[in-house]
Amino acid sequence: MSTAPATPATTAPLRIALVGNPNCGKTALFNLLTGARQKVANYAGVTVERKEGRFVTPAGRKVQLLDLPGAYSFDSTSPDERVTHDVLMGRYPGEAPPDLVVCVADATNLRLHLRFVLELKRMGRPVVLALNMMDAAKRRGVVVDVPKLELALGMRVVETVAVRRNGAQSLVALLDRVSTDGSYAAGLDATPERSADLHGAVRRILADAVTMPRATDARDDAIDNVVLHPVLGPLILAAVMFLVFQAVYSLGKPLTDSIGDGFDWLGGIAGAWLPQGPLRSLLTDGLLSGLGTVLGFLPEILVLFFFILVLEESGYLPRAAFLLDRMMVSVGLTGRSFIPLLSSFACAIPGVMGARSISDPRDRLATILVAPLMTCSARLPVYALLISAFIPHRTVLGFLNLQGLVLFTLYVAGIAGAMAVGWVMKHLRRDSGEHALLMELPSYRMPRARDVAIGLWERCTIFLKRLTGIILALTVIMWFVSTFPSPPAGATGPAIDYTIAGYLGRALQWPFAPLGFNWQMSLALIPAFAARETAVAALATVYAVAGGDSDVAALGHTLAQNFSVASALSLMVWFAFAPQCMSTLAVIRRETRSWGTVVISFGYMFVVAYAASFVTYQIATHFA
Repeated sequence: MSTAPATPATTAPLRIALVGNPNCGKTALFNLLTGARQKVANYAGVTVERKEGRFVTPAGRKVQLLDLPGAYSFDSTSPDERVTHDVLMGRYPGEAPPDLVVCVADATNLRLHLRFVLELKRMGRPVVLALNMMDAAKRRGVVVDVPKLELALGMRVVETVAVRRNGAQSLVALLDRVSTDGSYAAGLDATPERSADLHGAVRRILADAVTMPRATDARDDAIDNVVLHPVLGPLILAAVMFLVFQAVYSLGKPLTDSIGDGFDWLGGIAGAWLPQGPLRSLLTDGLLSGLGTVLGFLPEILVLFFFILVLEESGYLPRAAFLLDRMMVSVGLTGRSFIPLLSSFACAIPGVMGARSISDPRDRLATILVAPLMTCSARLPVYALLISAFIPHRTVLGFLNLQGLVLFTLYVAGIAGAMAVGWVMKHLRRDSGEHALLMELPSYRMPRARDVAIGLWERCTIFLKRLTGIILALTVIMWFVSTFPSPPAGATGPAIDYTIAGYLGRALQWPFAPLGFNWQMSLALIPAFAARETAVAALATVYAVAGGDSDVAALGHTLAQNFSVASALSLMVWFAFAPQCMSTLAVIRRETRSWGTVVISFGYMFVVAYAASFVTYQIATHFA
C-alpha cells in the first residue's frame, strides 16, 4: 500500500479494521470517526458483536470502518479473539479481508500493548499503529520518538486522543494519502518477529524509542507492595467494599427521604385537585406511589456506582481481580471471570455477555451460570426498602452502621453463592486444571471528575429509561388488578381482597407460605420477574390502593405493620438468589444457544432461593 493520493471518484471505499487490546480506547476512536453512522449486529454463527461504521475523509475518500472485538493475543481460543484473527486473515465466512488494519494502543502502557502489535505485524497485514491516550501519556512523562518507533516496527505510527473532538486528525490525514495498490510503509523494516523473540523485541523497542517515567513506575510498585500483599491485600479489599456499602446508607438515605417527601407532596396536591374516581386513584395510588417509591432509591444507587467508578478510574479494580484470582480458581472459576462478574454488579446482562472473553467453554458456562447471583443494581431498591423498614438505624461496636452491615452481608451472600455454585460445577465436571489470568494492571491515577460524572449520568439514564418503560407499564397493570373489580354490595372486608390482585395473590400464597410470604409479597414476585425493582412499585401500589401512603418512609412503616422481621429477612434472601430477571434469561439463551442452559439456570436459582429463604425464615422465627 503506497502513500500516493487516491482519487475519490474512482476508488472503492477503503475497508479498515480497528483492533487492539481491551480498554485501549478503540471503541472511543471508532465512535469519534463514525459518529452515529454505525451499524451493530452479530457475526454469522456466533454471538460476538459486529460493529461497522462509515465516514468520509476531508479529501472525499469513503472509508468503511470495522470495530473488531478486543484481543490480548491471537494464541487464545476465546470466541472474540478467534473472530478477530479470522477476519484479519480473510478466513471468516462472508467477511472480506480489510485493506488496512489500524491497531490502537494505549500510549500510557506500551509495554503490554506492543507485544500485541508485533503479533499483528507477524500476520503480514498492512498495519497503522494509532498511539491513543497521548494526552494522558504526556502528562505522565511518557516520551515517544515516533520516527524511531516507525523504523523499529516497520509501520506508520500516528498519535490520537479519542476523547477529543479533533483527536484523530493525524490518522484521517494518513488515510487520505494511502491507496490499495503496491507496498505500504515503503522504506520501513517489516521483518516479522518470531514468537520467541516478542518479549525481547518489546524491550528493545521500548529502550530505543520510548522514555518511560521511572517515578511513576516506582510509585506504582510501592503502592502495589501494599495493596497486592497476600495478607494485607484481601483485608484492604474487604475494608474498601465494606466502607462503600456503609456510605450507601449514610449518604444516600437523606436524599431518598427527600424524594419520598416530594412525591408525597405531589400526591397530596393531585388528591386535592382531582375528583374522587379512577383517574385520581391511577395518579396517586398507581403512578406517584409506584414510580415515586422506586425513584426514591436512585440516590443510593448513584452513591454505590460513584464509588465503583472512582475505584475503576483509579486503577484499583484490576488489582482486585488479581487478589481474587487464586480464590476464584480454587472454586472452579477462572480469574478472567472477575471482570464479567464485576459487570454483573451493575446488571447481569453485560456480565453474561462479557463471558465471551473466556476461552475455555466450561469456564465460560460456569461464569454465565453464576453471573446472575451477583447483586445487581435492580436488587438495591428492594434491599433498601426492607432494610430501612425492619433494621433499626443504629451503630454496632460504636461506629458500624447496622443497616449498611446488613446490605454488605447480602452482597457477600451473593458472592458466596456464586463461589459455591462454581465449586459444585468444578467437581461435577471433574476439572482440576487451572487457567492463567492475563490482564492489564494500569498505572494508578486520580479519577477524572468528568469521566465519573459521565459514568453516573449513564447509570442514571439507564435507570430512568427502565422507570419510564417496563416499570411504568407494570405499575399501571398492578394498579388495575389492585383496583378492579369493585367489591360487591354488602362486602365487609377490605376492597382490595375482592380485586384481581386479591384473588391472584391468595392463590399464589400457598407455595410461598413456608417462606413467610403473605399474599401481597407473593403477588409482588410476579412483576419482579420482568424487573426486580418492580417489586417495590408493586408493594407500594397494593398498599396505597388499600389505604396506605405513597412515600418511601410511609411504605416502610406500612410493611413493618404487615410483615414480621423473619418474613422480611426471608424476602431479602429470596431476592439475593432468585432468577427474577427475564431479560437475563433471554441473554443466556442467546449466548449459549441452549434452552437447556436457561432451564438449568432458572431451576437451580429457584431451588437455592427457596431453600435459603425457608431456612432463613425458620431460623429467624425460632430466635424471634
